Amino acid sequence: MTEFSETPDPSVLVYDLAVVGAGPAGIAAALAAASEGARVVVIDEQRRPGGQIFRRPPREFPGATAKFSAGYPWAYDLLERADAASGITWMHETTAFGVFRDRPEGSLQGNADPSPDGIQLAVSGPDGAVRLPVRRLLIATGAYDLPVAIPGWTLPGVMMAGAVQGFIKSQRLLVSERLVLAGSHPLLLVVADQLRAAGADIAEIAFARGLPSPREMLAALPAVPGHTRLFAETGVAVARLLAAGVRISTNTVATRALGTDRVDGAELARVDANWRVTGKPRIVPASTLVLGYGFQASTELARQAGCGMLYNSAKGGWIVGHDANMATSSPGIYVAGEPTGVAGAEQSRAEGHLAGLAVARDLGLGAAPASALDDARHAVAHAQKFSTVVQRMFAPNRKGLAALATPETTVCRCELVTREHVTGVLAHNPHLSSASGVKLECRSGMGPCQGRYCETTVASLVALERGRSMADVGNFTAHVPVKPVPVSALTVLDGP
Repeated sequence: MTEFSETPDPSVLVYDLAVVGAGPAGIAAALAAASEGARVVVIDEQRRPGGQIFRRPPREFPGATAKFSAGYPWAYDLLERADAASGITWMHETTAFGVFRDRPEGSLQGNADPSPDGIQLAVSGPDGAVRLPVRRLLIATGAYDLPVAIPGWTLPGVMMAGAVQGFIKSQRLLVSERLVLAGSHPLLLVVADQLRAAGADIAEIAFARGLPSPREMLAALPAVPGHTRLFAETGVAVARLLAAGVRISTNTVATRALGTDRVDGAELARVDANWRVTGKPRIVPASTLVLGYGFQASTELARQAGCGMLYNSAKGGWIVGHDANMATSSPGIYVAGEPTGVAGAEQSRAEGHLAGLAVARDLGLGAAPASALDDARHAVAHAQKFSTVVQRMFAPNRKGLAALATPETTVCRCELVTREHVTGVLAHNPHLSSASGVKLECRSGMGPCQGRYCETTVASLVALERGRSMADVGNFTAHVPVKPVPVSALTVLDGP
């Protein structure tokens, strides 16, 4: 049976593989590596494996079962295999906040190439913090909702689509009775259908783009085989919403959240193909505004570990580069799932399985034939046919979203930095042309979230003001701790 533990197994001095993230990618990688004889530890912030996509209620809930999308019939089997697996230690409710390497004996820091072995992962959990020595590390940290800074977005009652869905899945909690949903990602429609089924009053759904054009539909045909359930599920959700009288407005965005102490309405406006506001705003009363413009790849740990990064807006912004075996540019560190590009659960599972097999082969474990890696790569390629279509059709217009922030709009919630402050810094410092430079000058991204809420907006503003691409503007530098942890956890950083 799986070892459920909040602390590392004392009988294991060095794990063969540490997996950060227990979503489809992390689970598949752990199972594949463990089946080849690897000693695996999985670190995850939730109480049960599954990640956000397969989030389950706590075991204490009566009849604690979850219903997953019909498009992922393999989800139940994957979670059952995780629960029954041997050779895996699970560290739940635990945060990985830094990656370190042992220095070769007798060498000065930076004076020798890092060894694939000798990786140390700093984690903080219910029983304190520890540095785990591991031979290989797999980063499968998933993604988070794309933050969009609009006037009023810091009011209580403004939520992201993934968070609202998470409450329904894990706590069976309806966050509000009357909601407006605004965004451009198809998940928004699925969430709206789930909210309606739970008893919520959906005042309106504002979809930033129009209906898919015939050309887009034709380009999507190669993705249909093997994914008809996912396409059908979204179509059925839209049909149910329309049958229930829910208004779905296309080419419409939320331009403001209204209210004093909390949300009491949403301001919506028509936009053109470039998401520029063209129509007169109108107000829709509601107690919650749900935003769902897509997702950002969670890459902070990979950046701090020195992995090479690439920028791809449609895939989730800054993503982690990798080779055909999911190995990154940093020796001994692999990546799978959304950090390689937000692509959905099927591709995440396929990438995780490939990475797990590749790690085992890298370590000289198991007896899986070379053909197993080839089959795993083919599975990834098949999943990419679907994910590429979704990414292309529903890519966020970052320039249009950045333009929604007024001068007084807070863009960095942690440090209370406004758009006006950022543009003022750029005006007074003509040499500044990078996101990290602005971060140092006005403290955006230096708070507890370390830029997860403001990096994309700040970078978009720099790109707008300087006439540069987002890739040229760069990302925020990631530092330890990459996520908030108790101050006491930092004491492990002074270890050997």
